[in-house]
Amino acid sequence: MKIACLSFTDDGKKLGDKLVKYRYEPNKDKSCIVHHFENSKITGGIKGNLSYIVEEYDGIIFISAAGIAVRMMKSYIKDKKTDPAVIVIDDLGKFSISLLSGHIGGANELAKWTAAIIGAMPIITTASDGRGIEAIDNFAAGNGYEIECMEDVKTIMAMMVNGKRIGFYSEMEAIIDYKNIAALKSLEDSEDIQGIIAVTSREIVSIDIPGVVLRPKNINIGIGCRKDAEGYKIIEAIKADLEENNLSEKSIKAIGTIEAKKDEAGIIKAANYFNCPLKIFTAEEIRKVEDRFEKSDFVKEAVGVYSVSEPCAYLLGGDMRTHKVKHDGITISIAVEVYDG
Repeated sequence: MKIACLSFTDDGKKLGDKLVKYRYEPNKDKSCIVHHFENSKITGGIKGNLSYIVEEYDGIIFISAAGIAVRMMKSYIKDKKTDPAVIVIDDLGKFSISLLSGHIGGANELAKWTAAIIGAMPIITTASDGRGIEAIDNFAAGNGYEIECMEDVKTIMAMMVNGKRIGFYSEMEAIIDYKNIAALKSLEDSEDIQGIIAVTSREIVSIDIPGVVLRPKNINIGIGCRKDAEGYKIIEAIKADLEENNLSEKSIKAIGTIEAKKDEAGIIKAANYFNCPLKIFTAEEIRKVEDRFEKSDFVKEAVGVYSVSEPCAYLLGGDMRTHKVKHDGITISIAVEVYDG
């Protein structure tokens, strides 16, 4: 992650030089380097290089008037999911203003960070922050959840800003910070609430009031297969079993298999397709738990253990949602991690 600092005056240069001495760490998993671009020292000026900067950097700090930043950025604003974080600092260092992509992009936190370094006042204008409400997109990003529909986020956030009673159902432990929240044990429990936030791996979610669905990473999939099984067939098998069990592929956390299959191109292709890590288990790890599952002498002769997909799903973690399901030389097992506290 990289931050571009853009300065246009001598006083702005001094502030930019100060910021590059620090590493921006928005959370424990991210660390950002700040690069300083001085308008007078780059060929074509900042305006002539802004396309490159927007493409290459996750956040942009304008040390300038707000109007300069607005006019320069207007052609590059596309979508709040992809826009870079943009903040503006006046060149005397009095104010640090979150201008664009405050939540998902992280401009609000970037504005606070720069303000603390240069002794400025952070200016945050997003409605939820001003009211001390945790934004849904911030909550999702902080917990690694995928937002199903951004328009639904806007609807529920508007309700939260207006103090409406919101139900909260989750398969995970984290709870959003909102004072008028109602914890739900079931998605069907919608009495006395006006909207719902649902953190769930269920593919089909039936909600008869306004709601937003967030996808947690809590589905673990164990795979066994014959030699040289085609990747598209493994992908189709996973999709079929998820659909059969009303589970969303967006919630896949990891895929696991035995060490003997670590180089199978089809399994690797499936992990890449679902954008999840591939965990390799040794035969010894599998032997420790294989007595819990149905045994196959054929599998034992082939790879040295009695079962692959079920032990791998179990070892990845969660409650077994499906046991071994066969798909023409491919076996799939699914476990789902659900917080039951």
